[in-house]
Amino acid sequence: MNMFQQFWNDENGFVVSTELVLIATVLVLGMIVGLTTLRDQVIAELADVAAAFSNSNQSYSFSGITGHSSSTAGSLFIDNTDFCDVDEEDPGTFSHCISIVIATGEGS
Repeated sequence: MNMFQQFWNDENGFVVSTELVLIATVLVLGMIVGLTTLRDQVIAELADVAAAFSNSNQSYSFSGITGHSSSTAGSLFIDNTDFCDVDEEDPGTFSHCISIVIATGEGS
C-alpha cells in the first residue's frame, strides 16, 4: 500500500518512452494528412489560375489613323480557339491539356 501511495503522489513528470513513441506517431500521422491536404489544395488553386489564363481572350484591333501629313493602317488579331480550349467549362473540372512543339529545323 505504501508503494502505491508513493506512485500516486509522485509528480516528477517522468514520461515513459512508449508514451513518447505514441505521441510521436500521432503527430507524424497528423502531419502527413495535413501536408497531403495542403498539397492537394495548392494544386487545385494553381489549376484555377491556369484555367483563368487559358480562358483569357487575347484578340485586339485598332483602326487606321490619319494625321496632318501621315497615316497608319489598322490592325487586327483574332485569338483562335485551340484544340484544348473549352468555351463553357463545368465548374470543378479542369482542362489538363499541354501542348509541346518540337522544331526539327527541316521545314516542320
